[in-house]
Amino acid sequence: MSDFLIENVRLIDPSSRLDHIGGMLVRDGKITDFGAALGRPDGIEIIDGHGAILCPGLVDMRVDLGEPGFEFRETVASAALAASAGGITTLAALPDSKPAVDDPALVRLLRSRGEETGRISVLPYGAATRRCAGEEICEIGLLREAGAVAFTDGAKAIRSSRMMRNLLSYAAAFGAMIIQHAEDPDLAIGGTATQGELATRLGLPSIPAAAEAIIVARDIRLAELSGGAIHFAHISTAEALTLIRVAKDRGLRVTCDTAPPYFDLNETAIGSYRTFAKLSPPLRSDLDRLAVVAGLADGTIDAIASDHQPRDADDKRLPFAQAAPGGVGLATLLGVTLAQVHNGELPLMRAIEMLTVAPAKLLGSEAGVFAKGLPADLCLFDLEIVWQVSVGSLPGKAQNTPFDGRALEGRVTGTWKAGRRVYV
Repeated sequence: MSDFLIENVRLIDPSSRLDHIGGMLVRDGKITDFGAALGRPDGIEIIDGHGAILCPGLVDMRVDLGEPGFEFRETVASAALAASAGGITTLAALPDSKPAVDDPALVRLLRSRGEETGRISVLPYGAATRRCAGEEICEIGLLREAGAVAFTDGAKAIRSSRMMRNLLSYAAAFGAMIIQHAEDPDLAIGGTATQGELATRLGLPSIPAAAEAIIVARDIRLAELSGGAIHFAHISTAEALTLIRVAKDRGLRVTCDTAPPYFDLNETAIGSYRTFAKLSPPLRSDLDRLAVVAGLADGTIDAIASDHQPRDADDKRLPFAQAAPGGVGLATLLGVTLAQVHNGELPLMRAIEMLTVAPAKLLGSEAGVFAKGLPADLCLFDLEIVWQVSVGSLPGKAQNTPFDGRALEGRVTGTWKAGRRVYV
């Protein structure tokens, strides 16, 4: 690890609303100074940023690591490579692995596995219920003590209203939130595409958009009843966003995130049964997509997560109805988000905020900010570099991206983790 000065960069830190040209000095892996008029100390490396943007390392609050149990899809090490290429230095790992993260030892293991890579910090979610089976509440206090940042059953909705009420109350006692996959299981069972003309024409079993809103409405009411904090993951519909907006206006402890497919793609991306675009929740109508874009801009949506769900070729090389849902998103998280900046829908400061300090705050992490004395977790990116997403050339093990062939403007040119350059 060397001391260095990055100069000739546009410093952007949403936590302090910093946005000006300058540089950053890093010593012993920590931020020593940053600003517009830094000198050049003797004996340190000088890095020319060439006018690119330097922001805090990105914080991704929804990642399926594949490990433990599904290493054939992804591992912590391979996910770390993809994260570094995407400017991500901190990520939250879903617990619905095999075995599920319902034991404090697994929480500690995932944290240490992240440290071993030298590239990422892993913030594990604890399973809300044992085995993520929805039948018995986990030992939330012990998992929290071991380092679990929040509690969820991952890609499974918590079906029982009584279970969710108890979870919200129990987690609140430990200062934790419950994260919900907002999809009514009974309405979603067997469905593969969003309900509408396209699903009918393709002959695909469908999931109504109301499946999301029904769970959101129920859990908002349960959060109010219990005083707990509920966070809705990968929100994708206009109706659900309206409910969340009203709940926030009422001062309830309700937050949400979305993922790039839900503001960049719509249901037509499944084309002729294109399984890389089979996601959970499914891609929606363009009206829903536009509502998600509006929710990003007006603050209804708190954060943007990659919703990285690795699948191997055998998971996807099947008829659409049988293929596994999910898409990778670590390497494309920033680029797809910046598309909303380039088209004028989202201010740059707001976009970076939802990728850094906003998710960090939700997770109770100090990451996602510039502050003297903190580890130098940094992301350098050029707004103008044009590149094309291509299956087979993405970093990491899994390649199942719904953005295959998508041209993006804006690319990471450097990532540092605790002052060590992990992506060039």
